[in-house]
Parts: sequence; structure tokens; C-alpha cells
Amino acid sequence: MKLKKLTALLLAGSLMFSLAACGNKADTPASNPPAENSTPASTPVDDKTPTPPDDANLSDVQKIIREAEGMTLEELAQKAIEESNGKMFYGVGNSSRGKSALPLFIEYLQSIDSSYNMEFEWQQPKNNKIFDQLTADSLKDTGTFAMTLIQDGNQIESKMVQTGILDTFIPKEWAEANSVSADSYSGYLALQTLNKVFMYNNTGSKSYDNCWDFVAEGEHGLYMDIDSEIVGKNFLYMLTEDTYAGWLKDAFNALSADEQAYFQPVINEMKSEAEDLGLGADGAYALAWIKLWVESYNAQTDDGPICNTLVDQSATDQFGLLVYSKLRSVEESSSVSVNNINVAAYDDGYTGIGGYGYCHYLFVTDNSPLPWTACAFIAYMTETVDGFSAWGKDMGGYSSNPTVAAGTEEKYGHSKGGMSEDGATVEFEAKNDRGYDWWTTDGQLVLEDPEYCASVAFTVGSWIEMLTKYSAG
Repeated sequence: MKLKKLTALLLAGSLMFSLAACGNKADTPASNPPAENSTPASTPVDDKTPTPPDDANLSDVQKIIREAEGMTLEELAQKAIEESNGKMFYGVGNSSRGKSALPLFIEYLQSIDSSYNMEFEWQQPKNNKIFDQLTADSLKDTGTFAMTLIQDGNQIESKMVQTGILDTFIPKEWAEANSVSADSYSGYLALQTLNKVFMYNNTGSKSYDNCWDFVAEGEHGLYMDIDSEIVGKNFLYMLTEDTYAGWLKDAFNALSADEQAYFQPVINEMKSEAEDLGLGADGAYALAWIKLWVESYNAQTDDGPICNTLVDQSATDQFGLLVYSKLRSVEESSSVSVNNINVAAYDDGYTGIGGYGYCHYLFVTDNSPLPWTACAFIAYMTETVDGFSAWGKDMGGYSSNPTVAAGTEEKYGHSKGGMSEDGATVEFEAKNDRGYDWWTTDGQLVLEDPEYCASVAFTVGSWIEMLTKYSAG
């Protein structure tokens, strides 16, 4: 057994107790991708160009990645054809859409060499088991999985990257589109940023014009439990970061005096907690919101059922925090309609956070059986509209490549997703995606930062674990 793989096994079991000590790579366009039809004003890149590691310290897969980072998609495609023709490709990810993207990738390779053929299998482990599955596979000299599409930057850093199980590949043309280079870029590679947003059923008289309304007395928002979808816990971690804590304070200040009077005792109670946890000046506002949210939300197993509940006219005065893209699959009927819900942040006069954003990251496994093919597949998904199309057809999913983002908007028209077929009237206001730029400014989308999440996972995370969750029963 290789020393690296023994280390991976040991660290995977122990790092969950030491997340606060984990470092991370620099912020990436994954946590700040460009909006459709625009190029980011500045792409987050380290101030100093990283010193490339000595070849002697690179694994065989890392050596291939270094070479691949200087190649175009077409050049990578030729390598993939040579490597995987007639073979079996295994991928694993948090998104089932990888299964839809792989046939498109094979068709692309066949457009170059009509004799090319590759079988594939895409696995989507449930209940956050993807980390265990990748750790177990890493113990083999040559693994089963060629690559992965994975979420939860916190655990990726501590369990996958620090342990040497996963390697980052930065495609050449993706880097050029973001005005960086593989050598100067030291973050993860994101396929996309997804958003979860506050939505409420509008068939009654109740409205939500401030994010504190969602934690008011008697409110029980529908939300995937933070212990079943860990990115939901990362959202709570991020609220304690100075910028987002400040947003919560500003939203509190916009409340009426009577509304403030309800929340003020909890905020006062949290001041000493915030100080003990080493949070910033507005940390008490973040902890108060988190405490009220955890102790009130109605835990659900998946976002799909949440959406199905909220769009039914019988769900009067209910709300949830769920993936925006779920609205695309709503089937209109006499009792069910997208028009039965409002996206809270779209309402005139709404104040405060509108939801949160997290990323799907792409990695090559360090013992990949088909590393060239994995690199080519990753480049195809991040450098072409067709490669991203398995995800691009949904609103609320933003490619980290500005060229692909613009092409995706041109193809699918998410900014006009709620318009009638003739484009003359708004048919479903909630489906008109405002885009990444809007969500991260006016929409006050809270963005996952893996480094920050890792830094507070032990402190704030332990504090959250002590809160008593709401039980609908």
C-alpha cells in the first residue's frame, strides 16, 4: 500500500475533528463566477504566482494534469480517444446530470473519430457517502473512478484535497476565458454555482418583505435538513462571516420597532456567544438568525417535495428555502402553478438575504484509471455550451466560464424564462432568472467560501450542534 494512500485513510477518519485547522486554496470563480452575458470585473486569483511543485513530488496523474493544462480541448480529445476507446469509464458525483453529459462527450469524441466508443457508468451516492466512497477507492493502486463532480467545499478541502485523493485540473481555454493561467490559479475548478432561494406561497394574505420574517414567531420554513445536505450547514457558517453578518444587521435595522422588539432579546443573548466564537462586530445578529432558523425550520428530505408543496394552492402562507431550478419541472394544473409562489427577493421592497449559493466542483482522482479522458471530459463540460447543457437548461445554475455562461443564456433565455411563447407577456414571474450578477448584489445571495467554512466548522459548527431542532411532530 502506498504511503500516500495509507495517509489518506488515516486523515479521512481524523480530519472531521480538526476542520478549524484546515487551510484552503484561494477563492475561485466558482465562488464568484461571472454572470451570463458579462465578464467578471476581476477574477479572484492569488496575488503571488504559486511555485510549481517539483516533478519528482508529483504523482503520475498530476504529471498528466500538468501536461494537459497546456492543451486545447481538441488536443485533449485526441489523447482521450487514444486512451479510452473501447474501455469503461466510471464517474461519481453529487449531480445525476453527469450521466446526461457523458453521452454528449462521447458524441463529441466520435465527431473527431467515428470509430471511437466508450461505455460508462455514473454513480450518485446518497446521504453524503461520496466522501467515503472516494476515500475507499483511493486505497487502490489504480482506482475505479476516473473523476468526480462534488459539492461541499468544506469537506472537499479537509477530506479530499489535503489527503491527496483528488487533484485539480485547470483547462487551458477555461483559464483563458477567465483571464488567468493554470500556473497562476490556485483554486478549485467549479462547473457551476447553484442558488437556493426563499420562496413563499402567495395564495393567502401573508408576505415576506424581510429575511427576518422567515424566523419570526410561528414560522416554520420547509428546508432540507442540515445533517442530510451539508451545504445547508455551510450556508449557516457563512452567515457569521463579516459581510453577511452585516447584511443581517442591516435587514434588522429595516424592521419596524415592534418587529425589532421580538428579535432583540435573542440578539442580546448572542453577544457573548459571538465574542466567545471570535466573530466580528455583527456576529450576534448572525447567531440570532441561525438559532431562530435551526429551532424553527421544518426539516425535509429533498427540495423536490418542498417545491411540489409550495406551488399547490393549498399551501397558503407556507414558505421554503430551496433550489431555484426546481421551478422548471412544475407541471401546471388547476391547483398547481408556479404563479402560486413568489421568489421573495424579487418582491419590491424586500430587504436582506435572498438565499445562498454553492458550487459543484470538478476533480480528477489521483489514481484515475483514465486521466486523459477525465481531463478531456472536464474541459468539455467547462469550455462548451453543449458540455454544460445538462445543467445549463436550468435557471439558477451559473457556469464559471463567462463564455459558456453567455452562450447558455443565449440558448436557453433564462432571463426570459417566465415569458409567454410569443414573448409578449410575463407568464411566470418567478421563473425570470435575474442572473448571477443580480443575485450576488441586489439579491444578496450568500456564497459558500470553502476556506471560511473550514475555519469555523469546529467552533460555529459545534455551537450549531447544541441547538435544539424544531420537530413538526
